[in-house]
Amino acid sequence: MSNLDKLVHAFFHFVLTTLCFLFLKSSSSNLNNLKPLLFSFLFSVFFGIAIEAAQGLLTETRHADVFDVLANMSGATLSILLIWLFNLNTKFK
Repeated sequence: MSNLDKLVHAFFHFVLTTLCFLFLKSSSSNLNNLKPLLFSFLFSVFFGIAIEAAQGLLTETRHADVFDVLANMSGATLSILLIWLFNLNTKFK
């Protein structure tokens, strides 16, 4: 069951990072993808860390887990890599 939990964390942060990037990219007139990519990644990672810290500090029934943070970062990283590969692929067509 623990591994399924980590997959859910990774999936959530994959979706969060992707949607954040798409929103920032659509609201920007700049053709550069670097700032939206970086901001989306950092937002997802810091949001995940904040949620884990809040669980550890503010609840008695939940605990902070460093492996949840690593799963969050994995999902965010996968999102950024796939966006980058998609953009790289579409530039050469």
